[in-house]
Amino acid sequence: MSTPAEQPPYLPLDEDWESALAIVAHPDDMEYGAAAAVARWTGQGKRVSYLMVTSGEAGIDGLEPAQCRPIREREQVESAAVVGVDSVEFLGYPDGIVEYGLPLRRDLARAIRRHRPDIVITTNFRDTYGGVFPNQADHIAVGRATLDAVRDAGNRWVFRELMVSGHQPWNGVRQLWAAGSPDGLHAVDTTDTFAAGVASLEAHRAYLEGLGGQMANAAEFLESMGRAAGSRFGTAFAASFEVITFR
Repeated sequence: MSTPAEQPPYLPLDEDWESALAIVAHPDDMEYGAAAAVARWTGQGKRVSYLMVTSGEAGIDGLEPAQCRPIREREQVESAAVVGVDSVEFLGYPDGIVEYGLPLRRDLARAIRRHRPDIVITTNFRDTYGGVFPNQADHIAVGRATLDAVRDAGNRWVFRELMVSGHQPWNGVRQLWAAGSPDGLHAVDTTDTFAAGVASLEAHRAYLEGLGGQMANAAEFLESMGRAAGSRFGTAFAASFEVITFR
């Protein structure tokens, strides 16, 4: 396995686009690495919308899901606003037990047809984060369903009921970007928006308090990730992505 010093430099992401839809499993998924990039893009005048498959209601051990859900939804809306995102939706799938399958693909294809983005963003859907650290089941299911839903959204003969309800096919997604993937080869400079990314994660106050440990220190955790990516991109801070191109 190559060491960080031996890894090739990241390639720059294509930023010639107008709108993106971020589809992730939980509140806080975008904030662990990608929110600073979102702040950069909204600062450029791009439109970015968030779609959460769950409400993260199983994410705080000391709170029952019914109590946790509204807190996590509220914190996500506040967090998104910090980086210039004012459209945040929740699909209401049960946290922790999301299954890849046709119902999820259909719901995501519907959202893509409705938002009609140029770029779709998700998080790492590989089995691990590189090495032996395993990925979480919801991340894998949602990421892989998102990848397939991009194609589903453009095919009028898949999920025909979507057309009946007025959701016309959308073939305009150019690329899918998976943040934090171990197969990522591209990155974007987040030096100027790093602080906004930290503030966006810190807005998940109840979640971080319940989480504890290294990942609860927003600035320290994000600085480690951002500097590591920046060292491969030639900037102080960066966010890395795996890029899958559709057209």
